[in-house]
Amino acid sequence: MEAFQFNSSAVPLPIENVDTDQIIPARFLKLVVKSGFGENLFRDWRYNKDGSENENFVLNNPTYNGRILIAGKNFGCGSSREHAAWAIKQFGFDVVISSEFADIFKNNALNNAILPIEVSTGFLDVCFQAIESDPKTEFGVDLNAQVVSIPSDDLTFEFDINPFKKECLLKGMDELDYLLSLGEEITKFEKAQTIY
Repeated sequence: MEAFQFNSSAVPLPIENVDTDQIIPARFLKLVVKSGFGENLFRDWRYNKDGSENENFVLNNPTYNGRILIAGKNFGCGSSREHAAWAIKQFGFDVVISSEFADIFKNNALNNAILPIEVSTGFLDVCFQAIESDPKTEFGVDLNAQVVSIPSDDLTFEFDINPFKKECLLKGMDELDYLLSLGEEITKFEKAQTIY
C-alpha cells in the first residue's frame, strides 16, 4: 500500500509524556460521529484561552508540515481514548515516531491506520537535530522493509511491528476487514465439520 512507503517532511514535538488528554481534550469526546477530531488535535496547546492561535506552538508554524509527527518519549500515555488516534489521523499524520509509546495508544494507532514507529533515544535525537538544521528534512518510511530513514544523512533505523498489524496496514484493512476477507475460508471450514 503506497501510504506506507513514502518520503515526507515531519513536524517535531520534542515533549515527553504527552498524554491523550493533551492530544484530544476530554471536552471534545462528546461527538457522536467519528469525524471532527483533527481540528481539535492538541487544542489547548494550539489555541490561547481567547480562541486565537498560539503562534509558538509547532502545528501553527507553517515552517513545519508533513505526514509524520516526531514526538518525545512516552507518547500517548494516560487514558485509553481511541479519539487520540482519530485526531492524529484526521489532522493528516500517517506516522508517529517516538522512542516510547503507551501500549494502548500504540494499539489504537495501529487499529486506525497510523504507523507508530518506536526508535532508539539516539535515533530520535538525530531526527530532532535534522529538523532543527533543516525543517524541510525528509524522512523515508518503508513499512514493508520495516525501516525509517533520513535519506539526506544516509541514516536508517529498523523498527519492530506485530506481523498481523503490519499485514493489515499494508492491505489497508482493520481487524474486521481482515476477518471478512476470510469469509470463504470460514464457510469452507464450517461445511467440512462433522455435526453429531
